[in-house]
Amino acid sequence: MEKLEHLLEEHGVKITPNRLLIAKALQEAGRPLSMMELESLIETIDKSNVFRTLLVFKDAHLVHALEDTGDGVRYELCHSHHDGRDDDIHVHFYCTHCHRTFCLEDTPIPPVSVPDGYVQETASYLIKGICPDCQ
Repeated sequence: MEKLEHLLEEHGVKITPNRLLIAKALQEAGRPLSMMELESLIETIDKSNVFRTLLVFKDAHLVHALEDTGDGVRYELCHSHHDGRDDDIHVHFYCTHCHRTFCLEDTPIPPVSVPDGYVQETASYLIKGICPDCQ
């Protein structure tokens, strides 16, 4: 819990019991979770508080919010140590069989050049296929 408190502090997020519970659930999941999955893991916090906390985390670059082809947006704890930018960008894998999304943390997003006049702020790279558990 101490590491999570430190991570929240590094991102300028005020520490509250609900925020710690949500951060802990994201950390222990080991993969990106939808809001519905988070709600089922943490029955003691209502939907609106989970949603508001995720917005605070996203604004502070404490979570990645990624879209997959499953049930919408999924969230994962960002281990970046900077509250102004996301330096924890990596590839994600969406299993078309079990509909789970996995982090491929050792697979960085390949660099992409954008045309003049465009400024890249973040990137998302999603690979779709079948995970090892479903093969």
